[in-house]
Amino acid sequence: MTVADRRDTTEARGPIASEFTALLTTARGRGSPWSLISTTLPVAALDPIDLFAAARSLDLEAALWLQPVTDRSIVGVGRAWAVEAGGPERFAAATAAWRAVLAGAIGSGAPTGIPESGPMLLGGLGFTGRTPEADDPWAPFGPASLVLPSFTLVRSGARTCLTVAVGPDQIDGLAPGHVERRWDALARHAESRREVSMHGESGALDAPPGPGALWVIDERPDRAAWDRTVGLFAGAVGRGRIDKVVLARRVVFRAAADLEVVAALRHLARTAAESTTFAFVRHGTTFLGATPERLVRTVGRSFETDAIAGSAARGQDPAEDARFATALLASEKDREEHAVVVDMLRTSLTPIVEALHVADTPAILPLRHLQHLVTPISGRLRDEAGLLGLAQRLHPTPAVGGAPRDVALALIAEHEGFDRGWYAGPIGWLGADGDGELMVALRCGLVTGTQATLFAGCGIVADSDPTREWEESRLKLRTMTAALGGIAEEDR
Repeated sequence: MTVADRRDTTEARGPIASEFTALLTTARGRGSPWSLISTTLPVAALDPIDLFAAARSLDLEAALWLQPVTDRSIVGVGRAWAVEAGGPERFAAATAAWRAVLAGAIGSGAPTGIPESGPMLLGGLGFTGRTPEADDPWAPFGPASLVLPSFTLVRSGARTCLTVAVGPDQIDGLAPGHVERRWDALARHAESRREVSMHGESGALDAPPGPGALWVIDERPDRAAWDRTVGLFAGAVGRGRIDKVVLARRVVFRAAADLEVVAALRHLARTAAESTTFAFVRHGTTFLGATPERLVRTVGRSFETDAIAGSAARGQDPAEDARFATALLASEKDREEHAVVVDMLRTSLTPIVEALHVADTPAILPLRHLQHLVTPISGRLRDEAGLLGLAQRLHPTPAVGGAPRDVALALIAEHEGFDRGWYAGPIGWLGADGDGELMVALRCGLVTGTQATLFAGCGIVADSDPTREWEESRLKLRTMTAALGGIAEEDR
């Protein structure tokens, strides 16, 4: 960042003080109870990973949402307000709580030219919404959690805006200038990281470490249990009890030194640009990944979703890659697995839409280590359901659960051997207008110090082969093991 850039960024912070002085006066004039207050202003750009890293280094709660292909990013820092309902009704409970707090909110702002601006929630809704046990790796994240950050920096192309929010329980005793000073310190910390790394003086900050061992210290299910369970599930499909069920693995790795989360995020953003790179920090643990699968995006009554199921490896050269893609498109097993997802989405959406567009045949979605069958689906709802209302209807899709849903989820709970937590659940952002975007948390893991807990799943149908499914799960795990700069023990 140049001297001029630094001056522009600093000057952009000035309006925050005047906006908040007026908002606080209005809020305090209403008397108790206080209202949520927020302001949104255009600001100069900051590197989103630098800002996330600065927050993380200061032990602040933080969230990162990065979509390199469309040049969009969201970074949330701190917590002004949150809703953390669990259980099956968590979607409806979060919607109601968000509407209630917004109903009394006081806000201001200037035009930003960015649709995804203003107060927003960032977080995840969990696979089942079940509260994790105290010793579970997911304990810091709870069953579900959507957070309104104290600071939310949104970038879309050449435009950047900052939303500053103060929760109802944070207004009393708020000193003049406190919010501005917090943002100033955070932004300067992010800028200093960029300056140091640009001068090549801190390779340890962002550069991936050299390949090293990631040793498996726990694995559920292990290989023997995997083979038995794949056989059991495939048999259930063959007997007509179920159409498809997804079996996941949880593998805990340990490295010789602390794992470099910031370097992993840069690696994911660079090598999986077609995916959404994400990260959430809670109490020293970071949940991060790069997911290719959108659950749903809404804008008013319009929506978009994707059916992704059926996988093959990438080739070593373009010719081999094309052969693998052709074989995937022709694979009866993969087409069957994919069709289950498409059919479920069509069945779930048809009763509530006035228009539905489903591609006639699947296409190939190429990723770094895998390629998938994908069918984009879009449409227009009869009524404006909002993001979470539509997500509750769709989650979990057969791509991560199975079909019929209730039978598949019962089999997973009985045989998988661990709680999925936020893995394969909806993650993303929700705006004040009820619209936003949720992705499915895939190609992901939890990192704490030297330990990484990674997840991968495979769809099981009648002719699923345990060895092939195991190999597919290993390929899916490589997205994260490569990002963490290591070579998994089983790949050495």
